[in-house]
Amino acid sequence: MSSETPVRPARADVVVGIDGSSSSRTAALWAAAEADRRSRPLHLVHAADTDLRAYWSDAETIQAVREAGRDLLAATEAEIGERFPDLVVTRLLGRRAPLEELQEAAGGEKPIVVGSRGLGGFSALLLGSVGLGVAARADVPVVVVRGEADRPEAGSVTAAVRDTEDLGWLLLAAAAADDRKVPLHLLSVWNILTHVGDVATMLDDLDGAAHRRVHEVKALADRVRAWYPDLIVTHHVRTGTSTPGILVDASAHTDLVVMGRGHRPLGVGPALGRVAHALIHHAHCPVEIVPADFGTRSAAP
Repeated sequence: MSSETPVRPARADVVVGIDGSSSSRTAALWAAAEADRRSRPLHLVHAADTDLRAYWSDAETIQAVREAGRDLLAATEAEIGERFPDLVVTRLLGRRAPLEELQEAAGGEKPIVVGSRGLGGFSALLLGSVGLGVAARADVPVVVVRGEADRPEAGSVTAAVRDTEDLGWLLLAAAAADDRKVPLHLLSVWNILTHVGDVATMLDDLDGAAHRRVHEVKALADRVRAWYPDLIVTHHVRTGTSTPGILVDASAHTDLVVMGRGHRPLGVGPALGRVAHALIHHAHCPVEIVPADFGTRSAAP
């Protein structure tokens, strides 16, 4: 018999995907600042996808694509070096599709950073298809860098939580706040529309259910403080009819929003839920999506 035990996150290296877009440049600089804050190396990854291109392109075109990729990696490293001269930076020019290259570079432990819009993006509100696929399917935390590059710091990290089952991935948000030396704010949305018709709701009054949510979030905050006693942890339950809207509004007043990512019903593969999908498309700051089981390990009792 095994149980899932939370693990205090270690400071891992940071992986960032770049494609030459302005969005990926912003993501690379954000990732560099994050790696520098952690005192860990930064890994630049450009997935040229030449294995697939080889089916319809000639050798000269493939060579040109790879040369352009090398130039992009070198230029990005040079710009990062000017801002973070002590940061260790590696470069990888991959031959496969972006998700495959980024997953391999992450090695099951390093966070992946992507921009909010790729070269094919049509609007600042749209997340590129590559970034969306990485956020939905990666087995490691994925940060989608949204917001203006020169956005002033708000001085907090916000975690979108539901109940005490979130503790595993929540410790990653606590680590991010601890690294930044800023408070961690636990925000939970109690959406009455999601409870209408529940059997439990018919038996218990709505106010009682809301109070239980407040108690659960407070208990979660207490458990985080036990892991990070020097970290300021606040908690708040907001009531409303639009969970995505409340979280998007909150993102305007924080430096990073962190939330867990679950699985499809019946366990059929990973998924981005409606709330996560809306948040990474419309948030005002970077959003970190963490696989729900990333912060736990199997442990025998």
